[in-house]
Amino acid sequence: MIVLLDNGHGGLINGQYITPGKRKDWGDNGVIYEGEFNRAIVNGLIEKLTFLKIPYVNIAPEYRDVRLSTRVNRANKYPANQCFYLSVHSNAGGGHGCEFFTSPGVTKSDAIATIFGEEYKKEFPDRRLRTDYSDGDLDKERRFYVLTRTRMPAVLTENFFMDNLEEFQNILNTKSGREQIINYHLNAILRVKTEIYNEALPENVHLLSEWQ
Repeated sequence: MIVLLDNGHGGLINGQYITPGKRKDWGDNGVIYEGEFNRAIVNGLIEKLTFLKIPYVNIAPEYRDVRLSTRVNRANKYPANQCFYLSVHSNAGGGHGCEFFTSPGVTKSDAIATIFGEEYKKEFPDRRLRTDYSDGDLDKERRFYVLTRTRMPAVLTENFFMDNLEEFQNILNTKSGREQIINYHLNAILRVKTEIYNEALPENVHLLSEWQ
């Protein structure tokens, strides 16, 4: 199994944020740039996946805002039955908690998203999981470009709200909060490897709890 990692939006180049919008300035409390946050989570995953010898590809390693079509084209070069696509984001629009998106219809992506939701609740038991059970599972379904144009299963995670001051101060803008977000993504990836792709964990990972 290969994890195709996609950090949404552009990053910071020479101190300048590349993507219009996709940020929240809290004045004296600080500012969050979604593209920087997304890269921090993906880079944390890369460090741990490398240590665990779990194959991955960073779909958009550049700091510029790589076009969605380019991200999808890069992903689709890999065997669809041997990988899954993981797009990491932070939310905005007035809310709280996390939510997980897949493309419409019943696909393998739904089972993967459920695992991510379960691992999120283990890591953040007191935080809201934003769900849509109308089709029998917890994920929300949207026709996002990276979810509908990729040939492999694809999940998009929305990790808390940049425009929620409490979540910004206590999770998104803290080292410990970001580490928790990395950990639940990692534990979900390990479960996807064993439960969806029926592959054994590396020898240096005996129990998921040992990593936490």
